Amino acid sequence: MKTYKIYLIRHGLTEANIKGQYVGNRTDLPLCDEGVDELRMLKDSIDYPDIQRLYTSPMLRCRQTANIIYPDMYYSVIDEFAEYDFGDFEGKTAHELEKNESFTLWTSGKISAPPGGETNENFIKRLNMGLRTVVEDMMKNGAGAAAAIMHGGAIMMLLASCAVPRHKAVEWQSDNGRGYAISITPSLYHSSGIVEVYDII
Repeated sequence: MKTYKIYLIRHGLTEANIKGQYVGNRTDLPLCDEGVDELRMLKDSIDYPDIQRLYTSPMLRCRQTANIIYPDMYYSVIDEFAEYDFGDFEGKTAHELEKNESFTLWTSGKISAPPGGETNENFIKRLNMGLRTVVEDMMKNGAGAAAAIMHGGAIMMLLASCAVPRHKAVEWQSDNGRGYAISITPSLYHSSGIVEVYDII
């Protein structure tokens, strides 16, 4: 039976990453100069997988990353792959929020969303909707391998929700420009939504 390979790749470095800020889908930051240089060095030093289809979050930092890693490929935007909505925590650091009661409750898992933000359940649901769109598009177009340029948090939450081996979200962290290779067996995926992580990028 045919399997489909998707490479989930985290976007390049931004100023918010350097500062440790929570930046989600409300702030459309570009890559910083250091992030662009780092991606170009990675492209020269590692072999990014050959693919037939390319997908990306709608956020600028992901679209820029797609253009650097796969400069000659057209990409499709998957709106559901946008980063988490951090609500009132947007643009702030953990240090700035350490005395905020809602932040303490959110980070300890006692509430599922920041004030004015997105619930974890909704985030996971839309990420999986985006993945299903990708899989269906690959099958429709006969593409055996694809890359999806996403956000670090999105990769973590998506894999924690549907990947084997099973790990907590924090265990699926990846560096900028890196990520994970997943394999999808259509019968298993359509019956259970399960994907298999088989390599690190």
